[in-house]
Amino acid sequence: MAASASTPHTTDFPAEGRCSYYVEKKKRFCRMVVAAGKRFCGEHAGAAEEENARKRILCPLDPKHTVYEDQLAKHLKKCNSREKPKPDFFIQDINAGLKDETEIPEQLVPISSLSEEQLENLIKKLRKASEGLNSTLKDQIMSHPALHDALNDPKNGDSATKHLKQQASILGNIEKLKLLGPRRCFVEFGAGKGKLSHWVDIALKDAEKVHFILVEKVTTRFKANGKHRKKNSVFERLQIDIQHLCLNKIPLLSKEKLPVVGIGKHLCGVATDLALRCLVETYAASCEERNEEPLAKRRKNDKTDKEINPLAKEGNEKNVPEKWTPVAGIVIALCCHHRCDWRHYVGKEYFRALGLGAVDFHYFQRMSSWATCGMRKTFLEASNVTSKRKDKHSDDSEEHDDGGCRITDNSTESLPGLLTVEEKKKIGHLCKLLIDQGRVEYLQQKGFSPALQYYTDPLVSLENVLLTALPNHSSSPETSA
Repeated sequence: MAASASTPHTTDFPAEGRCSYYVEKKKRFCRMVVAAGKRFCGEHAGAAEEENARKRILCPLDPKHTVYEDQLAKHLKKCNSREKPKPDFFIQDINAGLKDETEIPEQLVPISSLSEEQLENLIKKLRKASEGLNSTLKDQIMSHPALHDALNDPKNGDSATKHLKQQASILGNIEKLKLLGPRRCFVEFGAGKGKLSHWVDIALKDAEKVHFILVEKVTTRFKANGKHRKKNSVFERLQIDIQHLCLNKIPLLSKEKLPVVGIGKHLCGVATDLALRCLVETYAASCEERNEEPLAKRRKNDKTDKEINPLAKEGNEKNVPEKWTPVAGIVIALCCHHRCDWRHYVGKEYFRALGLGAVDFHYFQRMSSWATCGMRKTFLEASNVTSKRKDKHSDDSEEHDDGGCRITDNSTESLPGLLTVEEKKKIGHLCKLLIDQGRVEYLQQKGFSPALQYYTDPLVSLENVLLTALPNHSSSPETSA
């Protein structure tokens, strides 16, 4: 610590009852409360009071704070940064996929360092692999009355309106797939503040026996949590990386046997693959392997249909699953293909069938950012740039419109004379489409009917593709791939 508390500061004084240590880096006194009769807080007592011989050292668990050296052992037992016991639903790398050492690429050069011939060969491979794929997806931009008032609130800024439009469209697509109903569990991956689950809860009104599991690996301000007051809805937050999440170890799901609906808004790159594997391999497969009769079926043997499913008798059959299934559906807004990873990618078999491997995947996922980088300037001009800067700490932090690029990146200005911005944009879209098609093929192999569609306008979000999937036995007409 560079400064001493004895240094005179004519322009500032410690507030009453606050620490008298001057923090040179922040150009102000420390604002920590001090104990009665003390001049310095515990953090600065050792540094500021020379008469105190006790030495403070950096905490080995988190160097952002210090501790008395003679109290280190005691501190480590209660430090907030200590490793906490793992919950039962934590199983190391359960959704990571198999690690094939022979396919892990060695040191790879950046795309900007590739020769003209190497780049041309990559693009030829991409175009050949993409032959027959429909590069123009169906527009499925929807809304939902649950968000009508919020969308028309005059107090909304550009950022809030943008997110509400996306949430409304995702909600409309969930309803179109007949997934918005009672007696099920919505698992929101990459939940952040939990806004998507919040709107699903609002849309469900008084539907009975609805549970929400919000999965987020980092701590965040759970702004939406305080709004959940409905007696029929239960919210549970899990702070865990999707890579290690075993859904069938969660007491709620193992006990209730509720059908799961996996949802997510802008689930970054690799997180999408981890979530898909978590749902259709780890959870669905484990439920099928148990050889135990589902709870709903057991009850049917003992009760009449009316007792089991009173809503069906009241004309609400459309939102009641006809057949119990571990995973009733998946609705995920995709994002950040440049953050995908070959080991975790669920479409490996699809790539291999096309004669592609880990190295090709690496360059394709990097080039996928071209799809949005070429449009970044236009997007910013169409949006209110000043408003976006002002809302820097608002909901906009949950989104990744730029695809990992900046206008001044070498990735957008490299390869002069070889590719135009428009050509790079088309190649980026092909990369994204090919990666997403691998996910579609994976879901088809796992017994689902998946589909890709545009769910919002690119001026609302450059990441505007929605992946949906229903189990094959579903009678819904909206399951065509």
